[in-house]
Amino acid sequence: MPLRLPALDPMTGHQISPLTAAALCVKPRGQMTDRQIVNVDVLKAASGEFTTMRQLAMRFRGLLRGGTVEKLDAWLGDARQCGIFEMRRFAQTLRQDIGAVRNAMLESWSNGQAEGQNNRLKTLKRSMYGRAGIDLLRARVMPLHEPG
Repeated sequence: MPLRLPALDPMTGHQISPLTAAALCVKPRGQMTDRQIVNVDVLKAASGEFTTMRQLAMRFRGLLRGGTVEKLDAWLGDARQCGIFEMRRFAQTLRQDIGAVRNAMLESWSNGQAEGQNNRLKTLKRSMYGRAGIDLLRARVMPLHEPG
């Protein structure tokens, strides 16, 4: 997301990093500190692309938290036409698995906890560099308990 003008943090005078801009792009204003709010306003003034990206990101967040499928279709159309390559690519990726996206909007449950534990286990096993026999892996994964 290239900025046309350098967006400077008023408190430090340093340029706002792309990583910070990305984080601010998806963070709701109500969850921001005063400094973050000022930086979002600076980024909006410096870049129309940031403004568009933030609007689309906030709309998408709202959709996932209780929007309708019809609004998703409108959002996908807006994202495709926004002129920002990254957002168009994101919308295209969502369309590739639109059934899962719609289910995420419609269903109240998620398999996020199971996927998180799966990811944790795989990370742990990879960190053991092939020494993860079942006994060692069980010892690392299972909580310790004292004999009663």
